[in-house]
Amino acid sequence: MKTTARRLRSDSAHAAAEAYQNAAQAPIEPPTCVTLREQDKAFWTRIVESKARSTWTATDLVSAAHLARAMADMETLQAQLDVEGYVTGDKINPTAKALEMLSKRVVMIARAIQVHALATVGDARDAGKAATAEREAREQEDDPLLPKLYVL
Repeated sequence: MKTTARRLRSDSAHAAAEAYQNAAQAPIEPPTCVTLREQDKAFWTRIVESKARSTWTATDLVSAAHLARAMADMETLQAQLDVEGYVTGDKINPTAKALEMLSKRVVMIARAIQVHALATVGDARDAGKAATAEREAREQEDDPLLPKLYVL
């Protein structure tokens, strides 16, 4: 019978220390096998910060890069659609169809890598709690009363 390592409790002292250590590290870099454009980088940062650093796998990071690209493309298409309108003449604007396709892709990738709302804040499981602890640690970096953790 295969046994897997038990996951640490997200409300333990060890998990809190790990969250602070992760928050002190530089942001996760995109994989070298995927090229992110300048407009993708803001989405990349938000995506990788939505889960605890320790829960990302190499494959997840590739998917996260694709998600960031798709989200940036959605913004571009939406801006184009705002100018052109959803209906051109008597037909639906092809840009609207492309935007819908990208929207579905974003939802599928987000579910696959567990960065959708239910996984990150919804049903408060350990991964969601760990991401929350790390996010709180990141927000408290500017508090002069808290000791700082640095990566060695």
